Amino acid sequence: MKRHAAISLPLFALLIGTGSAQSQDIKALEDAARAEGAIYSVGMPDGWANWKDTWAQLTEKYGLKHSDTDMSSGEEIAKFANEGVNATADIGDVGLEFGPIAVARGVTQPYKPTTWDDIPAWAKDADGHWIIGYTGTIAFLIAADVANPPASWADLLKGDYKVSMGMVGSGAQDNAAALAAAIAMGGSESDLRPGVELFAKLAEQGRLLANGVNPAMMEKGEVQVAPIWDFNALNYRDVVGRDKFKVVIPADGSVTSGYATIINKYAKQPNAAKLAREYILSDAGQINLANGYARPIRVDRLTLPAETTEKLLPAEQYAKARPINPELWTKKEATELTRLWRELVVPKL
Repeated sequence: MKRHAAISLPLFALLIGTGSAQSQDIKALEDAARAEGAIYSVGMPDGWANWKDTWAQLTEKYGLKHSDTDMSSGEEIAKFANEGVNATADIGDVGLEFGPIAVARGVTQPYKPTTWDDIPAWAKDADGHWIIGYTGTIAFLIAADVANPPASWADLLKGDYKVSMGMVGSGAQDNAAALAAAIAMGGSESDLRPGVELFAKLAEQGRLLANGVNPAMMEKGEVQVAPIWDFNALNYRDVVGRDKFKVVIPADGSVTSGYATIINKYAKQPNAAKLAREYILSDAGQINLANGYARPIRVDRLTLPAETTEKLLPAEQYAKARPINPELWTKKEATELTRLWRELVVPKL
């Protein structure tokens, strides 16, 4: 408790024990975080979603020393659970579907930032245990030399280009692409077969490549069309060159997921973690994410700088995108999707 000596015990208890924040509490939260002096994150590296600017600003404004250990969402939750009161991490960033899992494991603590009311209900836990900071929507990354480029999922069946797709069942991005295709082709979250059948037809035509996508592959001409998260697609496009690739959201439908902060129940720097969430969901923090091609959850409440807006897709492209149920992949649908992919697609690759 030595590092918290400057904070009165009643105030300190209030700060670490409450699940809500009022604007008049922010100065006390800042003081408590300064007293802690550090914040340790997992799954929030400098090179992802422009976290580097957020950490730099938290250090500059509040004197918080920071380091991150990059790991997957599942690994973050396991770390919180396994370390318990010996916690070495204060805050993490997990895929939307992992928020309810973290709560079920009992490894989170709540905090509602002052921007709470700006955040849609689907993008937050009712008690503030997890909150989406930025979204990802499945988009098409398309090489400029593709003839008759697709504008919709239905268009994919009309072309002669190759479609790159990772192994469904092994990652959130590929699962979401299959779900988006299913919804666009007349299915739903509980009827995934139409989406898997679309990819089965592509595989039958010899047009489905079972591989991931990265800028190096794009540079080599190994990627023609790929359904991936919009923030990945936009980033890769700018790395390789806007004259070589374009990005569109499928006009007949897509799905939106996102990444949520979770604060470790056993955090040694709980106030620094809460202040970090507060900052991430502030205008400044949201602009930082947008500068990393991640669409901020509060994008409709922000005035983005012109150079930041230029990195993102126009809002109208998201008209047919719908949010994923946060608990979808914890249900039987996840197992069913993997089973269908292995049954209908894998044999034809």
